Amino acid sequence: MKASNSVLAHGTASGEDIEWYEVIDSVRMERESMGVFEMVLASWLCHLINSFAAGKKLGLAVNEVLFVLNASHNLQRRPDEAFVSYARWTTSVVAREPAWNVVPDWALEIVSPTNLAEEIDRRITDYFQSKVRLVWVLYPDSGRVYVYQLPTHVSLLERTDTLDGSEVLPGFRLPVAQLYEAVAKPE
Repeated sequence: MKASNSVLAHGTASGEDIEWYEVIDSVRMERESMGVFEMVLASWLCHLINSFAAGKKLGLAVNEVLFVLNASHNLQRRPDEAFVSYARWTTSVVAREPAWNVVPDWALEIVSPTNLAEEIDRRITDYFQSKVRLVWVLYPDSGRVYVYQLPTHVSLLERTDTLDGSEVLPGFRLPVAQLYEAVAKPE
């Protein structure tokens, strides 16, 4: 039975599905949204980053927003999470459009069992060619995070390590293990 007055997961109040797609080389490609586990991880991280960034007036973290990364090549990507600094905003308010016409400073990909290595590699390349400054690729099952400063400069972090916001989020530090607090019931 569908709820009529509430917003359903990844849907509208009427129960219609939101279209999840990207545009790659002018071709619209359907994309699955994140699963519940991945969405909770991304939402928790988004909350932590926004709490940090708001006090310093740095920018805004968002989940699963479609970005126009390269208008001339009609490249639009939907990172699992992204951060856009206020310096990159081209308008005073986020536009009410299907895709945000700004390149984020930071992008996060949470690897699910259905992701292919080639797909993740292509995303990293697209992000850096579009001038994204920092990319994190999170493997939730192992707890590893690959931190890309450049497509060829990557650091591997384990659950015992600490993420650093680098120049994108100066001063932001988060133990990798703390990411998993949102998906585990406290004892």
